[in-house]
Amino acid sequence: MLTPSEVVRLALERGLVALALTDHDTLGGVAEAQQAAAGTPLEVIAGVEVSCEGEWGDIHMLGFYVERTNGLLAERLEAMRIGRRKRAERMVGRLQRMGLELEWDEVQALAGGQSIGRPHIARALLERGHVQTIEEAFASYLGRGGRAYVSRPRLTPCEAIAAITEAGGVPVLAHPACTGEQAIGRVAELVDCGVRGLEVYYPQQGPDDVELLLGLCERYGLLTTGGSDFHSPDGAEGAPLGSVDVPFECLERLRQAAAAA
Repeated sequence: MLTPSEVVRLALERGLVALALTDHDTLGGVAEAQQAAAGTPLEVIAGVEVSCEGEWGDIHMLGFYVERTNGLLAERLEAMRIGRRKRAERMVGRLQRMGLELEWDEVQALAGGQSIGRPHIARALLERGHVQTIEEAFASYLGRGGRAYVSRPRLTPCEAIAAITEAGGVPVLAHPACTGEQAIGRVAELVDCGVRGLEVYYPQQGPDDVELLLGLCERYGLLTTGGSDFHSPDGAEGAPLGSVDVPFECLERLRQAAAAA
């Protein structure tokens, strides 16, 4: 895992003009990243990726250009961070009772001060040799129905949209085509809740997905965004930083939307 400053250095090395730091359920790394980028050509957008759960399944909601100190959003994210930590502790406990060698300190170290979640447990399992891939960790242990899975309270999509909007941010539905019909089939409902855009350009969304999502954006007057979903330099999660080609006009329109919020 890289620190926010290291992510900024990598973004500069690769010639990026903008970087949205959207850690799960936390804004904790934004200040460091923005400070590291000060005086450089790189714009660091204050962002967050909020885990949501509706009656029709799990989705993620991105928030761009949010105010880091907004009370409602900070309160909601703090409650979620506490929930994530407690959940992770229970999952590690379950894995230990299965006989898998794994220590809580390992998971904490991999989180690097960020909000602790299942990806960190998955990486710990991978490094211990209990699984061959991150995907296997989720399929066998950490995903819904997995042997160590533990559910936790989440915001509804509408609650997440409201919190992001209250914080002056622009709410965008993350990787809709990867979430499936539970997201794509509910775009109209999310528009009614105030969602402003869709993440169209994403590593696991192919040309057909992009065409579908662009059509939805046109139909509902939504912004188009994109990103690499970069998690780690070894490529175990997400895609290489800057590897997804996002049209510059997406950034311009996102800036305009944030300025008008």
